[in-house]
Amino acid sequence: MGGDVLRWSEYRSMPWKNGGGMTREVASGAVQGPLAPAEPEDGFDWRVSVADVDAGGPFSSFPGIDRVITLVEGEGMVLTVDGTPHSVSPLSPFAFSGDATTDCRLEAGAVRDMNVMTRRGRATARVRIVAVPAARGTEMACAAGETLLVMALTEGIAVGGPDEQGRVLGRLDCVPYEGPGALTLQGDGTVAEIRITAAR
Repeated sequence: MGGDVLRWSEYRSMPWKNGGGMTREVASGAVQGPLAPAEPEDGFDWRVSVADVDAGGPFSSFPGIDRVITLVEGEGMVLTVDGTPHSVSPLSPFAFSGDATTDCRLEAGAVRDMNVMTRRGRATARVRIVAVPAARGTEMACAAGETLLVMALTEGIAVGGPDEQGRVLGRLDCVPYEGPGALTLQGDGTVAEIRITAAR
């Protein structure tokens, strides 16, 4: 089943859990079965959001959550996770635990990052950066029970299902899709492929 295009201009803005900045929620949901008990602000099995980081400082704590962060704007940052520094480059997904004490240092000014969070024991996520070549389309298959989200990281991408005309995506627009089935990407640019599956 293909979802409507989720537009950047319509994402809901909200403060970070620790109050240190703002994020925009792209989508969130639950895997099959009852939602695991959680604090009200963390009531999801999976969540995708985009955050603006204007200054260095601590990240919010999310116990029981696994995170994948991908820089979509800016030159880079260093995340110190439980005392170990990690250089995070643009368009290079970095996975870490939401339980960890995490601090951010910016390398060259403000950045914008895409965050994928999954509740440990309930869901898992895989994030991949995919180049869509102008000369041919790219097909992304989606298995039964899997949620696929495709976020445009550049202009010039159109996404369609097997029996529908391609929908043009603006930068940071997103299309969610639930399998089984496939999405076809046309254009010339780059997308983030986010796959959410139930934990085993």
